[in-house]
Amino acid sequence: MKRRKFIRNTSTGIIAGMSGAPLITSCATSKMKNGRLEVGVIGCKGMGWANTKSILNNPDVDLVAICDVDQSVRDQRKEEYKEFRTNTPKLYGDYRELLKDDNIDAVIIGTPDHWHAKMMVDAVQAGKHVYVEKPISNTIEECNIMLAAAENTGKVVQVGQWQRSGPHYRQAIDIVQSGVLGKIRLVKVWAYQGWMKPVPKVADSPVPDGVDYKSWLGPAPMRPFNQNRFHFNFRWFWDYAGGLMTDWGVHEIDIALFAMNALAPISVMATGGKLAYPDDASETPDTLQTLFEYDDFNMLWEHATGIDSGPYGRTEGIAFIGNNGTVVVNRGGYEVITEKGKMEPIAAFEKPKEVNYLNLHTKNFVDAIKANDPSMLNTHIESGSVAAINAQMGNIAYKTGRKVFWDQDKGMFKNDEAANKLIKANYHNGLKIPVA
Repeated sequence: MKRRKFIRNTSTGIIAGMSGAPLITSCATSKMKNGRLEVGVIGCKGMGWANTKSILNNPDVDLVAICDVDQSVRDQRKEEYKEFRTNTPKLYGDYRELLKDDNIDAVIIGTPDHWHAKMMVDAVQAGKHVYVEKPISNTIEECNIMLAAAENTGKVVQVGQWQRSGPHYRQAIDIVQSGVLGKIRLVKVWAYQGWMKPVPKVADSPVPDGVDYKSWLGPAPMRPFNQNRFHFNFRWFWDYAGGLMTDWGVHEIDIALFAMNALAPISVMATGGKLAYPDDASETPDTLQTLFEYDDFNMLWEHATGIDSGPYGRTEGIAFIGNNGTVVVNRGGYEVITEKGKMEPIAAFEKPKEVNYLNLHTKNFVDAIKANDPSMLNTHIESGSVAAINAQMGNIAYKTGRKVFWDQDKGMFKNDEAANKLIKANYHNGLKIPVA
């Protein structure tokens, strides 16, 4: 897909042309021994372990290393792995020690967002292929560093935006791009999450036994240990993540922008806040509307916690609204809503429950490694960076409280010092921003 010019390194204002396929066309010969892929996982409490179990559906993949800053998690995953293979993985508390193992072909990074960039850059520079969870980073600057590191090393880097491996998403995109919907004026993307309840406030407490809290914080500011900021709920605190805007948003924004062949917005504005649960412990907004202006259409992001009644009666999804009709697609399938007399009906599609798109995504990662061909990836680091950068722009508009305008040529916001400051990554605890 022909793509427009987009930022390549925002911190220095470098701009480069980007194509739909990754710029990488080859990488170093795989080190796979006896036809088996040896992988390690870094951060395996949540999605890191889900990704690991998924990749183990490939019979020629072995898990040889488990890394987590929480000893109880390491021990738990070591026991659970016995259900999959007979080998015994090595256990690590420090990911840097794992990366020293030359027998490891690839790593899965499932840590909190604020660690993704440094770990991914360190991994590819250590000669590993990488499957990194979304969003790829917590700042725009880090997105660009990660993209450059993948290009400079030639490693296969897949992002965990697995909707791109879903066949029915491809079908919906084909309908959008066929032109039958007519001029598409607006794309709605949303996540209404009824399962998300208020996060109760709890007092700071001692670090749990077996947890290397300093390593967990990494580049984030030093703070007393608080259970709310640890496993899973880190998503709702700015030090480590970007709330639903980046957690769910990158999935939906990725599909929306890919279908619309769009990259960078002209302007972004956002409004919302802690409107449902103003007194809970989280920092990120529980209610948000963000309007992105592109060259010839607008995109509206919405999220809400504690309720499920989203647009079109769906908890999450993407709606491409055209003059002739609308395609509504989510993880359950797609539907085409026609404007009366303007287009022929198109049958709806319901995703078969037995088809697991995450498994398709991890298999795509394995296949790309075997072929030494990053261009085979369904969600290359380039695609991950586009989705994350747009989502980060939404959060920047929210934080500044005003409409922000993007300068495509300079790779920064126009006449907005506060917004441009939020592009940057600020590392703490003696860690340095990685260099690609």
